[in-house]
Amino acid sequence: MSVLFIEYPKCSTCQRAKKWLDSHGIEYTDRHIKEENPTSGELADWYRKSGLPLKRFFNTSGMIYRDMGLKDKLPLMTEEEQLELLGTDGMLVKRPLIIGDDFVLTGFKEKEWEEALCS
Repeated sequence: MSVLFIEYPKCSTCQRAKKWLDSHGIEYTDRHIKEENPTSGELADWYRKSGLPLKRFFNTSGMIYRDMGLKDKLPLMTEEEQLELLGTDGMLVKRPLIIGDDFVLTGFKEKEWEEALCS
């Protein structure tokens, strides 16, 4: 199985996730989230595939999220508007993201990754 691994290389969580993938022998294609920002179309596909709430795709601890006051603005926005916003800047997107044929995971939660990638 090969997956798409979207990361910000300076992020310590992304670094831990990458080590985890390597140590479990999982093949992946690496993509730098800032250099190749996910498009709103990609994000919409991944959101639908994930079954997760859209808020899980936002980097809620990031500076841009806080600076834009998104905690208060997101509930007033449509899903379409939120996806368009996510597509404007990779730093708004929760990372790492891992995309497989039939799953999408946001952030690095070892148990979730174990279930999705090692079962």
